[in-house]
Amino acid sequence: MVAPSRFLAWLVLPLFAVCSFQSLAAPAEGAPQALHLLDYIGADYPDTVQAGSIMDQAGFHAQQESVKTLGSLMAGLPAKPEKTALEQSLVTLGNSIGARQDGADVTRQARQLGAKLAVAYEVSQAPIITPDPSRGAPLYAQHCSVCHGDTGAGDGPAGVGMTPAPSNLRDAARLDRLSLYALYGALGQGIEGTDMPAFADQLDDRQRWDLATYIASFSVDPATAQAEKTYNIADLARRTPAEVQAVEGPQAAATFRAQRAQPPQAKRGPAQLLDYTAATLDKSVAAYRAGEHDQAYDLSVAAYLEGFELVESSLDNIDANVRKDTEKSLMAYRQSLQDGLPVTDVEQRLDAAKAKLKASADLLGSDGLSWSLSYISGLLILLREGLEAILVLAAILAFLRNTGQQAAVRSVNVGWGLAFLAGLGTWALAAYVIDVSGSQRELLEGATALFASVMVLWLGVWMHDRRHAAAWQDYIKTSLVGGGGRFGFAILAFFSVYRELFEVILFYETLWLQAGPAGHNAVLAGGATALVLLIGLAWVILRGSAKLPLALFFSINAGLLCALSVVFAGHGVKALQEAGIFGTRPVPFFEFDWLGIHADAYSLSAQAVAILAIVLLYGRSRVAERQRVQVS
Repeated sequence: MVAPSRFLAWLVLPLFAVCSFQSLAAPAEGAPQALHLLDYIGADYPDTVQAGSIMDQAGFHAQQESVKTLGSLMAGLPAKPEKTALEQSLVTLGNSIGARQDGADVTRQARQLGAKLAVAYEVSQAPIITPDPSRGAPLYAQHCSVCHGDTGAGDGPAGVGMTPAPSNLRDAARLDRLSLYALYGALGQGIEGTDMPAFADQLDDRQRWDLATYIASFSVDPATAQAEKTYNIADLARRTPAEVQAVEGPQAAATFRAQRAQPPQAKRGPAQLLDYTAATLDKSVAAYRAGEHDQAYDLSVAAYLEGFELVESSLDNIDANVRKDTEKSLMAYRQSLQDGLPVTDVEQRLDAAKAKLKASADLLGSDGLSWSLSYISGLLILLREGLEAILVLAAILAFLRNTGQQAAVRSVNVGWGLAFLAGLGTWALAAYVIDVSGSQRELLEGATALFASVMVLWLGVWMHDRRHAAAWQDYIKTSLVGGGGRFGFAILAFFSVYRELFEVILFYETLWLQAGPAGHNAVLAGGATALVLLIGLAWVILRGSAKLPLALFFSINAGLLCALSVVFAGHGVKALQEAGIFGTRPVPFFEFDWLGIHADAYSLSAQAVAILAIVLLYGRSRVAERQRVQVS
């Protein structure tokens, strides 16, 4: 991310002239772009003209050209009663710049015009979900530090020799004239004509707010901040420290700087997450109307993954049918974007999805989760996600212990132990080093699920092939003792646990926030209960399997693992669909989430392929067995 230090480089007429006039005139795009210009006029003009003298001739000329560009943008906005007054205010602003008026006056006029424009055209200047700078820190390291430097001083290695040079984000005087919304807008729209790119296609709405708050922290002096007053998130996003200082004094401005860099975190309850989904869907359909189909699709994916998906587990515990209906409506809207349907059809599907969202919100309420729902959610999340992993692990361990292969047991224990550490490491990495988006999370889950499906299928058929004592003894001599089989078991144990553990951590993190301090004990109690149940299930399998004849034991485990292969195939495809990798094709069929059965052609096709593979492999095994019997 590269930002210049003078308005000349930031805002010049060619940056908009290269764009089509039609795209600028689109109502959904024109107003935010105009606000973007006004924000940076207010921030950069004071350094261009001082005491009536032009300090930067090229920059001053760029200011005048920017006013002309603003005139084109406003002309393209839809007619409203306030439009004439807005255009008159723009003329006044242009005259003030032409007359080289004091920087504070021009900044004030630009800020006032921006506020009126936002109200008239209903441009939201505040985030739905309270930004978190701790999520913004790894994003800055990923996207910004290479140009702006690790500390924001504009001294990154990629910025050497760059014209204009990367902006110094520690310039407190300049940041005091920029609102949090202005930083958010620059991240989304970029600055054409410079090396500052637009990140709207790489960072979703919430990530850009998180990054903006982290950037705002560069101008904060914690020693001067006092918590005498708490500003709401709307004020923190819209106002600037300079405006606060002019009205409330320097101490209030210091407090304001500190709070906008670390906004007071409100409880992230279901209502807030579903509001985020609805607001992002509105942005999606606006982008679709403007012809930005790819952006519209990306926003629809973010609306689901960063909002609704995080309340699914809680909603399942109240009414699973409502959850399924809402999920289907959101996927149907997304598919309409991918299919390129007419705007009217897309809007109809959006209306249906928002109606389902409202029904979900009514069920969950706005004040967070009750103690009982927090407990049930904590119980079922771990029980549901851990059941598949524990079945695979218990089956493998029972099989190895029954056949006296303690060395292989140790390999399996190492496998799931490493998966546990890898899951925690991935969570820590995502929380503190890099940012893992909802799409990346689902992509990871889908890929590991499909890999686990193949591995489990391999193990199931392998057990079936060795259900006879002679075949098993032959394998002991040729493979397992040599270590190859032990490695395969360890890999399977790793992926079976890893794919479930990361999702458990994600759901518990969200549930923890939704439950609030009053519900934390309930979440922990639910998780502890689930852990006891899972351990008991593993003990029952291990204990019961020890009493089974070897051939019967092998056959039961082989059947169980092959069934899990079909389940994993369905889960994997669904996760990839949720990540937006490919679309959905609903079909009339029954659903059973726990078995990975979803009424979708792609998901069912993947499971059909798994079943066909099982049939073919079992058929091959039966032929090989007949040949072995004939030879003997």
